[in-house]
Amino acid sequence: MAAASPTFSLTLRVYWEDTDAGGVVYHASYVRFLERARTEWLRAAGYDQTTLRGRDNLLLVVRAMRLDFLAPARLDDLLTVTVTPVEAKGAGLRCRQSVLQGERLLLTAEVDVACLRAADFRPTRIPAGLLAALMPTPGAPC
Repeated sequence: MAAASPTFSLTLRVYWEDTDAGGVVYHASYVRFLERARTEWLRAAGYDQTTLRGRDNLLLVVRAMRLDFLAPARLDDLLTVTVTPVEAKGAGLRCRQSVLQGERLLLTAEVDVACLRAADFRPTRIPAGLLAALMPTPGAPC
């Protein structure tokens, strides 16, 4: 499979269910937005969670996450959520993510993902084919 673009973007709209009583995006909703973008990034690279689990006995799970909230999003805003892989090592993959409204940066995140065997939740090396599909071409800027 061809290597993914260094940065993947997903556009989504803020719905009522994503907000608090004041119409501002609730902080936990950003975690769902980031997850959706990583899932679609994986799909765009030719992989999906169901196949990885069923065929390959693999799970990609969040191990750690750091979020910096910079500005609020509101009901009906159109957002762009990005994923940029920055480092892969053994069973781990680090991504930088952002949430933007137009050019305005609302949130930055650093997410550490672990590759586990689905059968026993033990860490396992990210398969070379999956890694090649997700990481930028060697030598290309991240």
